[in-house]
Amino acid sequence: MTDRILILDFGSQVTQLIARRVREDGVYCEIWPYSAAPQRIRDFAPKGIVLSGGPASVTQAQTPRAPDIVFRLGVPVLAICYGMQTMCAQLGGRVTLSDRQEFGRAFIDVTGECRLFAGLWPKGAREQVWMSHGDKVDALPPGFRAVASSAGAPLAAIADEGRHFYGVVFHPEVAHTPQGGKLLRNFTHQVCGCVGDWTMAAFHAHAIRRIRDQVEHGRVVCGLSGGVDSAVTAALLHEAIGDRLICIFVDSGLLREGEPEEVVRLFRGYHNIPLVHIDAGDLFLAALAGVTDPEEKRKRIGTTFIDIFDAEAHKLGGVEFLAQGTLYPDVIESVSATGGPSATIKSHHNVGGLPERMKLQLVEPLRELFKDEVRQLGHQLGLPAHFVGRHPFPGPGLAIRIPGEVTREKLAILRKADAIFLEEIRAAGLYDAIWQAFAVLLPVRTVGVMGDARSYDFACALRAVTSTDGMTADYFPFPHEILGRTATRIINEVRGINRVVYDITSKPPGTIEWE
Repeated sequence: MTDRILILDFGSQVTQLIARRVREDGVYCEIWPYSAAPQRIRDFAPKGIVLSGGPASVTQAQTPRAPDIVFRLGVPVLAICYGMQTMCAQLGGRVTLSDRQEFGRAFIDVTGECRLFAGLWPKGAREQVWMSHGDKVDALPPGFRAVASSAGAPLAAIADEGRHFYGVVFHPEVAHTPQGGKLLRNFTHQVCGCVGDWTMAAFHAHAIRRIRDQVEHGRVVCGLSGGVDSAVTAALLHEAIGDRLICIFVDSGLLREGEPEEVVRLFRGYHNIPLVHIDAGDLFLAALAGVTDPEEKRKRIGTTFIDIFDAEAHKLGGVEFLAQGTLYPDVIESVSATGGPSATIKSHHNVGGLPERMKLQLVEPLRELFKDEVRQLGHQLGLPAHFVGRHPFPGPGLAIRIPGEVTREKLAILRKADAIFLEEIRAAGLYDAIWQAFAVLLPVRTVGVMGDARSYDFACALRAVTSTDGMTADYFPFPHEILGRTATRIINEVRGINRVVYDITSKPPGTIEWE
């Protein structure tokens, strides 16, 4: 991987979308906090740097600034929204509060030509973009000139062709800027000179070499959760080190219907990977007894997983490494824009390290990939298409789809309702059109009439969303007959539920899971 783009994050909710667009064009990139050390940036040797947007205002004291090395490294820079404002402030321009904020859809008028717009936006063009700013640049730094304007931002895009520094106050990474992806491609390919040869095949080969270099002759234990991420991790490790990999599948009792049997069948039968299967449902239920806070549930589930892995690794003897399916969004969301750990996101993951008592080193071969990239790798590794294409399933499992206390009875009710929902989606041929679909057992009981008697049972919510990358999502517009058929089946076949509702909430940007 010779061509690399570095994205410095100032806290925008859509920073990950910049990385998605760059990678879609075959260029490897990483997202780091804006506070990254200068030497680390230099050692990364990027061919270009992107400064993301962020919620702060340059006009306030003690707001984030880009490291000076960014402007001295001699590589092109694309500064977006807040990134453009701090670049201008740091290089001698002036930023003030705007008397006309711009949020949402807007239009820019292209007033000048530059390499960033080459072959895309000619002078005189009027283009739709997505804005999100309350500051404006009203004096350019030396060397810059304006190349676009909008109603609220006379300097909506700027360029310093000599240094290859560019700034746009709009967000090219979001779908609401229709030509934004092409603009980013112009930056990576035309301005930075990237070849665009980063492919999943290249990552696959690189990951195998890296695993072998890290593990050498050691043994690895891999925790299987039943999801795609851990399955791809295990298949990749098995290709790299063979039988020196031992998988531990912990059946937490929090999995979907039929999932434990499918995991065992896939890894023992199909791939012939050494597998230890532990039925730990009672342990997890005991750990969750009386717990209603969702974050506390996550922590207890994570702690229980770690305890089980630790105990099993000691039984195996001679194990030095623990592999897990950490993805790039896990890493990003577990580090805030200031470089500190997030207190609430991905708390069931061990991003950043394991407890010292475990005495194991982490192997995380997927920590550079997004979810859709993991699916591509899974296909390359020969995992069954139906397994690789499964909807995302959170590590804490059904426990976080039961608001309130988790009990064996509630799990059984939810598992049946969830299975019926997915059966109806598959029967309608809609499974692959949906990013994620599942049932939630609501923490309320409702009075209903079933036959000639009143019932006092749980309400069930159904959720289904469409997405391309799991960063943002919208509800899936089910035909009413499918929802009606699903609701009827759930009420008729699942004792304990007497009401079914469909959630049409959209998923905002900046979160990973939809729970």
